[in-house]
Amino acid sequence: MATPSVASPVESPEAFAEYLAAQEKKSLLRFLTCGSVDDGKSTLIGRLLYDTKLVFEDHLLALEKDSRKHGTTGEEIDLALLLDGLEAEREQGITIDVAYRFFTTERRKFIVADTPGHEQYTRNMATGASTSDVAVLLVDARHGIVTQTRRHSFIVSLLGIRHVIVAVNKIDLVGYDEKIFTQIRQAYQAFAGGFGFKTLTAIPISARYGDNVTARSERMPWYKGPTLLEHLETVDVEEDRASRPFRMAVQWVNRPNLDFRGYSGTIASGRVAPGDTLVVAKSGKASKVKRIVTYDGDLDQAAAGDAVTVTLEDEIDISRGDLLAAANDRPEVADQFAAHLIWMHDEPLFPGRSYLLKCGAKTVTASVTDLKHKIDVNTFEHLAAKELRLNEVTFCNLSLSEPIAFDSYDSNRETGAFILIDRFTNATVGAGMISYGLRRATNVHWQAIDVSKESHAALKAQKPAVLWFTGLSGSGKSTIANIVEKKLHAMGRHTFILDGDNVRHGLNRDLGFTEADRVENIRRVGEVAKLFVDAGLIVLVSFISPFRAERRMARDLVGPGEFIEVYVDTPIEDCEARDVKGLYAKARAGKLKNFTGIDSPYEAPESPEIRLDTTAGTAEEMADRLIESLRERGMIA
Repeated sequence: MATPSVASPVESPEAFAEYLAAQEKKSLLRFLTCGSVDDGKSTLIGRLLYDTKLVFEDHLLALEKDSRKHGTTGEEIDLALLLDGLEAEREQGITIDVAYRFFTTERRKFIVADTPGHEQYTRNMATGASTSDVAVLLVDARHGIVTQTRRHSFIVSLLGIRHVIVAVNKIDLVGYDEKIFTQIRQAYQAFAGGFGFKTLTAIPISARYGDNVTARSERMPWYKGPTLLEHLETVDVEEDRASRPFRMAVQWVNRPNLDFRGYSGTIASGRVAPGDTLVVAKSGKASKVKRIVTYDGDLDQAAAGDAVTVTLEDEIDISRGDLLAAANDRPEVADQFAAHLIWMHDEPLFPGRSYLLKCGAKTVTASVTDLKHKIDVNTFEHLAAKELRLNEVTFCNLSLSEPIAFDSYDSNRETGAFILIDRFTNATVGAGMISYGLRRATNVHWQAIDVSKESHAALKAQKPAVLWFTGLSGSGKSTIANIVEKKLHAMGRHTFILDGDNVRHGLNRDLGFTEADRVENIRRVGEVAKLFVDAGLIVLVSFISPFRAERRMARDLVGPGEFIEVYVDTPIEDCEARDVKGLYAKARAGKLKNFTGIDSPYEAPESPEIRLDTTAGTAEEMADRLIESLRERGMIA
């Protein structure tokens, strides 16, 4: 079987310069391989690398050795091992992480993502798809369309990939049967008809032997279409980005001296030239492009994918994270939107929990306010949900701390995508695709109020604050808080207690004790506590509040220094010994579900302002210690 020709070595500096120039002009295609376990994704990419002569001799020698140790192809070289770099992958014969590889042909450069097939690594597959233009979906000719084929097709569609190649692999194991290939092709076309793919091409291949991968197979004369490589070299994806409205996120304000001010970034979509009018999407300020500056000199025009510095004719306020856009086709600006979200973290998502949202170069605080429905990625059924777990997909509403500029993901993948980041660990926990903005009612505005928080507090001769008591059930939170309030009241201070049990009789009577309801419980109480602080009061909040994220959310609602976390630190053995309400006994007997400390976790504060060790004194002594701390902090005279 013939292999494709590659460029011959250049022999002179002039020829070498011409060769480099030709390489720079080649277009770049990003694609991923996906499909079920053991469909041959890694073998296929290994075949592409091998046939395009991008495997060095020393690598081949190592590959032969590894094939004898880990391979599954007998005496032959196991090309899958070129991609399965983790020892766990080689031992199990599967792909776990996303492996990226580069290769080139005479016509195009490629970056390919080899993604895992197992269901538990769906988040890894979504990561590879998020930057790809084409998806190569492998289907085992022996098994046809399976559940994972449907799951990956849905995610590919959700992530905006509009060019799909159905590679019917292992055709050699079914005798190169045309009927089997036709049945699989027709079944997939019927199944994927509603996904909106722009191109859908089915190709029968044998990744192991190279049939129809880089060269046409003599064993399938009935197939008249392109080889896989031919199709990858010719599929047109560039026009999509270049033909869209201009968008560029400002990644850096370039100010080397007083005479130059430029805005640097990579053009996400569209084209721009000197004289074009651009706007700062969020502020609406407009100006004309003066220059397009690069390291190699000014450009007459720049397009999607170009990294440039743009200078403007007018001095306007532009910062990192701002989005420059075409003046006649602007993006949406809002602080709420609806979006699809893929959850990528072991810890579930609960509505109301606060995260960092990064869209382009802009990062803001955000929370999911409503899970509209969860999507079963196997059946595409819409399911009710109060939480979102690892690898699950939802359609939800999000609320942001400030408005940002964005497009719908369908119209622009670059400006319509976002990630959610855990505020404590900085781990990426979710990837989202914006559907549309949620505009608030036009008759709802902030009302200016003349009597301020400071005026309320001055009248009461105190500093407003939230004393947030947290600890296990039975730790003594309510007892200590009650004593503290009595002492403050006797001193003439203005206070109010929000107690967990009492609030559940009214404001939060509709909430249970699931993790999702606990998050909402604390969100509501945090908002109420903020109102008391605005009224100039010292508000004592006595809640178990088991999760650090929610306590942090409540802290962020008030001003600096106005939130004092009081950790009532009591060993669970002491709490159970008290057990005045008999709750621990019921929880141990399995009669009370989701009880903190038994079958629901408690995340102790890591650095509370005040820690009260109840094993070292009485409740009265703990209250006196807390009031003394308030004096030291200047909260009371």
